[in-house]
Amino acid sequence: MRSYHGNLGEGLAGLSIKEHDIPVPGPGEVLIRVRACSLNYREISILFHGRYPLPVRPDFIPVSDGAGEIVEVGEGVTRVKPGERVMASIFPQWIDGPFSWEYSAQLGGSLDGMLTEYAVLSQEAVVHIPDHLSFEEAATLPCAAVTAWNALTSGQSLQAGHTVLTLGSGGVSLFALQLAKLCGARVIATTSSDEKADRLKALGADEVINYTTVPDWHIAVRELTGGRGVDRVVEVGGTSTLEKSIKSIAFEGQISQVGWLTQEGATIDLSAIAYNVFTLRGIAVGSRAQFNAMNRAIAAHRMKPVIDRVFSFDEAKEAFGYYKDASKFGKVLIRHP
Repeated sequence: MRSYHGNLGEGLAGLSIKEHDIPVPGPGEVLIRVRACSLNYREISILFHGRYPLPVRPDFIPVSDGAGEIVEVGEGVTRVKPGERVMASIFPQWIDGPFSWEYSAQLGGSLDGMLTEYAVLSQEAVVHIPDHLSFEEAATLPCAAVTAWNALTSGQSLQAGHTVLTLGSGGVSLFALQLAKLCGARVIATTSSDEKADRLKALGADEVINYTTVPDWHIAVRELTGGRGVDRVVEVGGTSTLEKSIKSIAFEGQISQVGWLTQEGATIDLSAIAYNVFTLRGIAVGSRAQFNAMNRAIAAHRMKPVIDRVFSFDEAKEAFGYYKDASKFGKVLIRHP
């Protein structure tokens, strides 16, 4: 079997492919033939920027998101059986309840990830794929989709009729839009172009604000909500957008902070915080229980993820480069042999 290996901050120069014997699952473990994996900003942060809030071990197999089929199970495995289609849960030890440091071991970081032809995982780390999804579609879910679901349903749970603000058209934002609509919410989205605005509306966005032509988009959000503000913000931008997100949130609303795409403009006007009453909540993807709950909603509505481009396993470096530099709309995938 083949797998890719990388190191923190070494970029594509440090990404190499190695050959190994196909591993044998031990007690409580399963062997997965990986059929597809998808890229997230975390991979760019780890490989190119050399920073990540959780440990990353040397010579690790990258990519947290993957889907495949069980080909062998170890002694004592009861949750799955050979032939079943599964996805990997990023935090294998986080089954349910609030996040804790004891659950922080994560695929594609402190643990080997899914950019490999075969992977051995604990049976506790796998989740069944909804029947209507392909391997490629399923591989988009473990990080971005679960993060969006956690952002919408945890803390102050989203209710039908609530208004959700999403920022841009990255993976988490697109899933937040789709999942919020499944929950019966109104969605206001921001984006950088009229072309993307049309695509966001096609996915269900009720209103779209072009932040290049409307830089004070928080004012537009207030106008679209009759001055009240939105009930939820899925905040992915970081310091350049957080203040405007705070100015967009309604009293007793919740901002779910799930990313840091930008880090400039690190100061925030204190009055934006002092003049409002809201919750700012950090998100660490989600538990296996949240993953399963999301899958039930996706299966019930037969929701399909948005895919931008699919690369072959041998084109993994090109996939990373494309994800890092291209203007994309939807998930970037690597299809395995």
